Amino acid sequence: MLTVSVKWQKELLKVVEVDTSQPPYVFKCQLYDLTGVPPERQKIMVKGGLLKDDDDWSIVGLKQGQKLMMMGTADEVVKAPEKGPVFMEDLPEEEQVVSLGHSAGLFNLGNTCYMNSTVQCLHSVPELKSALVKYSHSGRNNDVDQTSHMLTVATRDLFGELDKSVKPVAPMQFWMVLRKKYPQFGQLHNGAFMQQDAEECLTQLLYTLSQSLRSLCSSESIDTVKDLFGIELASRIHCQESGEESSETESVYSLKCHISQEVNHLHEGLKHALKSELEKASPALGRSAIYLKESRINGLPRYLTIQFVRFFWKRESNQKAKILRKVDYPLELDIYDLCSDELRKKLEGPRQILRDNEGRKLGLKANEKSSSSKDNDVKMTDAEGSSNASGESSMTISQEGGPSEKEKHLTGIYDLVAVLTHKGRSADSGHYVAWVKQESGKWIEFDDDNPIPQREEDIVKLSGGGDWHMAYICMYKARTVSM
Repeated sequence: MLTVSVKWQKELLKVVEVDTSQPPYVFKCQLYDLTGVPPERQKIMVKGGLLKDDDDWSIVGLKQGQKLMMMGTADEVVKAPEKGPVFMEDLPEEEQVVSLGHSAGLFNLGNTCYMNSTVQCLHSVPELKSALVKYSHSGRNNDVDQTSHMLTVATRDLFGELDKSVKPVAPMQFWMVLRKKYPQFGQLHNGAFMQQDAEECLTQLLYTLSQSLRSLCSSESIDTVKDLFGIELASRIHCQESGEESSETESVYSLKCHISQEVNHLHEGLKHALKSELEKASPALGRSAIYLKESRINGLPRYLTIQFVRFFWKRESNQKAKILRKVDYPLELDIYDLCSDELRKKLEGPRQILRDNEGRKLGLKANEKSSSSKDNDVKMTDAEGSSNASGESSMTISQEGGPSEKEKHLTGIYDLVAVLTHKGRSADSGHYVAWVKQESGKWIEFDDDNPIPQREEDIVKLSGGGDWHMAYICMYKARTVSM
């Protein structure tokens, strides 16, 4: 990696790293971080004229220690008169963020929209941010490798930048560490970084954070990421031919929504995905046989992530193809009927309390059986309906004391808080965007560095059926009650 110096106005930036495997636009994003001059305003003098965003570094002929000159003006906050009106752009950035009600966008560093949209969805989870804030530079556990530690620190720092900035952020450090930890995200094609799968990025990042944020407390292991996103599945595996039967449990970070001609709605796709056929050796028959695997949800998270299985491998063209079929999804999702009998029993009490509270709001009498002794004690959290967007109180994670699980109870009902969409007909191309619900209840479309306010009624229209953005990942937040 080369280092150069950059003369800008009266400043001299002495040691600036240049990764010549990345396009010059990435270098301009670095200079934006250092100077506040947006990439589109930068004029950088090189041999042969001005440096363009997509120039070939080998043709530019950059040399170690070379001195470059940059022209361009930084974004400035205009000060209002002392007794005049206070405009939002005159406020400190931290106050501007509060006024806007959403965080900054992320620069695309070259086909990194899959990464940007993943980061924006995870950044909307306040409990994850709280856990990351408590993660220290030097607090690495012995069983966590160095690159996982670095990626966790980079995630924490990037979330911090997004929280305090109104200008787009260049996620340089995060991207570099992500590629170091998972080289698949650094694949090149014709000298440019390839588009990657947002779901793979989400899964890998959650796995890394799960390793780093896990802590031992009072002889009990606390897995923050599993508490927030982990789904426990209990499966029965049965062979009709031999009568053999077995059971297994597994923990996953997302449910799958299978898409076929019979699937028109998310709920139908989830049911299809919980039943599958597999071929394996049968000890009783002494040969391969078909087994039916039927799964039920046996443990629920605070944030339920669902992936629409839209991509499949097309043998004839030897590439990933996309299912464009429209599949509707709700703002409020109830997955009670997908749960095991054991979990349903646990949910019944909280669900009744939730109904009583919602009925009370409508002026109805509470169910005497479930609420007569609790009318004064029961308090609802995240049960205000879909208008309650954040609800940080639904779970407070403490690295010292752990989550206060005894007071908060899941109901099996979830509210939509984020949608990650894909536009295009192939997984290896197209464009990813995040649509995230704010604490105010407003929705923001994060199209890389461009946050755009959206209406809630437009969010459920991202259901597919054409070439427009369509839901690939949905994130729902649990509605809970306090008992």
